[in-house]
Parts: sequence; structure tokens; C-alpha cells
Amino acid sequence: MHADTPPESIHMLPRGELASPSITFLVMRETGEPVGMGALKRLSGSGGEIKSMHVLAERRGQGLSRLMLQALVAEARAGGLTRLSLETGAQDSFRAARALYAGAGFAECGPFEGYGADPNSVFMSRSL
Repeated sequence: MHADTPPESIHMLPRGELASPSITFLVMRETGEPVGMGALKRLSGSGGEIKSMHVLAERRGQGLSRLMLQALVAEARAGGLTRLSLETGAQDSFRAARALYAGAGFAECGPFEGYGADPNSVFMSRSL
């Protein structure tokens, strides 16, 4: 993301903020080694945000991102959330991520809690 996103449009949480009680952090492992991660942030009311999701570059194309997304959606449902939103990049390098989210029922929406309009961002949301 740092390669083609201006610093003011990078919305990832600093590592220290992932330890917040409002964050659920999932790690995907294969034979004990981490291969992917995802973070779910509880927003006000019954909303949540997929705050981060990443699979190691050498492991992409194996369906792991889809599995992580399914796990994050399941975690949100189990936590009583009724809406799940996310922010991702508008650049071509994020095309696969946007397609993954759209295939999982996410649709483009306007900025949500804590965000403003940003030409480098695509906002997506879905009901649970």
C-alpha cells in the first residue's frame, strides 16, 4: 500500500492500537507459521469494520484471502454485529481485493464512521 498510496490516504492502524479491546485480531497459520492476518474493529452501535486483512504475497492465489474474509464475517456475526464495512484502495493494485469483497456481498458506499471522502479510497459495506 505504501508504494502507490499517498501517506494521508493510508488508514491502517498502528501496531500498538491492534491491542485495543475494540479490536479482534485473527492469525491464519499453516503448520504453526503465520500466513495471513485480519483485524475486526467494533464501531459504534452494531457496526464493525474490517480494519486490516493481509495474506503473505507468496501464498496469494490459494484462496486464503477468501478464508480470512469468511472468518472475519463469522467473527462479526458471532459478536452480534449487523453491518460490516471496510475501506480499501482505489488504485489498480487493490483491484483483486475489491473483487474479493464484492464477491462476498460488499457493495460500495460512502465514507463511514471516522472517515471522510478520499479519492484514493473505496468504501464498502454489507449487512450481516
